[in-house]
Amino acid sequence: MSSVPSDRRTVLADAAVRVLADQGMRGLTHRAVDRAAGLPPGTTSAYFRTRHALLTALVRRLVALDQAELEAAGEAAPPPADAEELAAGLAAFAEGRLTGDGRRRSLARYACAVESVHHPELREILAPRENAARRIVRDFLAGQGVDDPEGRTITLLTCVDGLVFDRLVHGGSVARAEIDGLLATALRP
Repeated sequence: MSSVPSDRRTVLADAAVRVLADQGMRGLTHRAVDRAAGLPPGTTSAYFRTRHALLTALVRRLVALDQAELEAAGEAAPPPADAEELAAGLAAFAEGRLTGDGRRRSLARYACAVESVHHPELREILAPRENAARRIVRDFLAGQGVDDPEGRTITLLTCVDGLVFDRLVHGGSVARAEIDGLLATALRP
């Protein structure tokens, strides 16, 4: 996202993502978001009266950013010619979730996922959605003749997400061999 959002709610939601990623759920306060956004005290609470309203806006923004990234990645990439190309794409995706803005969004997303256990309305917002990148994986698996390509796509992407989570918590990067193994399992008859 190269352009700076001009909508104040979006600016605050982006700042809330940074605060959550950097300080955790306990650090997510209206004042902390005001500071992170570089806005006067009270600005966040004027737009999001409650912490729950702020958290909901943060989750919606995370989903919007992720969906835009996955749509762009899926539309820019040609369909993989073979399992090697798909594995390379999945490995690059996983690595992007461990560095820079991808890392921050991943940390915030996982914190929100845990919070959604107590707030089912957040779980609904966080539910996986259709996007171009997901279609590429599903179409590849279907083209390989696997049974239930939709189910295997969900399982494969969930496993990749699990590797990302593990590396965020324990450090390191996702090894290409791990992605190759997951993909080989997804391709089994």
